[in-house]
Amino acid sequence: MKVYLDNAATTQLDPQVLRAMMPYLKGSFGNPMSVHQFGADALAGVDSAREQVADFLHCAPREVIFTSGATESNNLALKGIIDAYKGDILPHIIISAIEHHCVLETAQYLEKKKLAEVSYIKPDRCGIIAVKDVLASIKKNTILISLMYVNNEIGSIQPIAEIGKKLKKLKQKIYFHTDAVQAANYLNCDVQKLGVDLLSFSGHKIFGPKGVGVLYVWQGVKINKIQHGGEQEFKLRAGTHNVPGIVGLGKAVELIKKRSKKESQKIKALRDYLWLNINKKIPKVMLNGDNKNTSPHILNVSFKNIEGEGILISLDMEGVAVSTGSACSSGSLEASHVMLAISRGDHLRAHSSVRFSLSHHTKKTDINYLLKILPSIVSDLRKISPFKD
Repeated sequence: MKVYLDNAATTQLDPQVLRAMMPYLKGSFGNPMSVHQFGADALAGVDSAREQVADFLHCAPREVIFTSGATESNNLALKGIIDAYKGDILPHIIISAIEHHCVLETAQYLEKKKLAEVSYIKPDRCGIIAVKDVLASIKKNTILISLMYVNNEIGSIQPIAEIGKKLKKLKQKIYFHTDAVQAANYLNCDVQKLGVDLLSFSGHKIFGPKGVGVLYVWQGVKINKIQHGGEQEFKLRAGTHNVPGIVGLGKAVELIKKRSKKESQKIKALRDYLWLNINKKIPKVMLNGDNKNTSPHILNVSFKNIEGEGILISLDMEGVAVSTGSACSSGSLEASHVMLAISRGDHLRAHSSVRFSLSHHTKKTDINYLLKILPSIVSDLRKISPFKD
């Protein structure tokens, strides 16, 4: 039996998305910047997708910038704003200590190059950033706050809308960016309601294609491009358009709006069922994150005295795909920075964590199969583990 429970890493391409992409992989192959009919046909696909994304985000179409994915979007948001800054003193950025690596390392790069001063907000033990801590970190030279909407490892939902409201009341203009990669499928991404100036997400996390993403940029944001060449994407992102990918992303966004709330409730019910039975059938386990204030698709559990990597490999041999954290850092032997942040530096707990991430394709039979094999896997690994109580 094959069971895929790693949807936070990537999702399968929806058949409707593939069908929307096919004409642009075959007949409508022109460059959207070309001034002839082939180019016009391709441009029509790009424009249509931009309208779909704008409708999803509740913004103007020209505020939608297509990129190669959220990593590029996040780099553009942070580096582009810093590059456009014209102040006399070093600009200040605020991020959380549990951001995705592409935000965390971009901020560290800017800090190392002495292009910006950075404050890192620590979460509570459930992985939630306190609004008061964000506001208390603001300085006279603060120009940007970047906080992820849903954490990719533990699923914690940050109070983005509440922070957005607080920032709008300040006399000091501070741009507010959110990485909404894990939120797009399940939470409201209306940028007006969130109060954000910039928002990022990727196609392959919403049952769309890989290699395409979005950065919403409010028209009042002062931002410079970070790669040079052509004048695509309103002169903000040089490079030939990935037309099939953009069209696929547009269709994937359209399908999000068509999926009912019942599907999210079903996913949450399966996740809760999974945790209830893991906690019931396996001793010495710990939930990472807040089971209430979390996205419906992510469950992160620590199994005491075992390496999460061992569970992952054992499950893979039985046909079940899970993760020990972010797919972008799976080649690293270092403990998850997210887990270390919420566990206050507990390396053993961090290394023992496993992330299960579901989708609307997940069935109860999938969860039951996992629950059938997981207890014995954990028991066998604990017998040979060097870690003992």
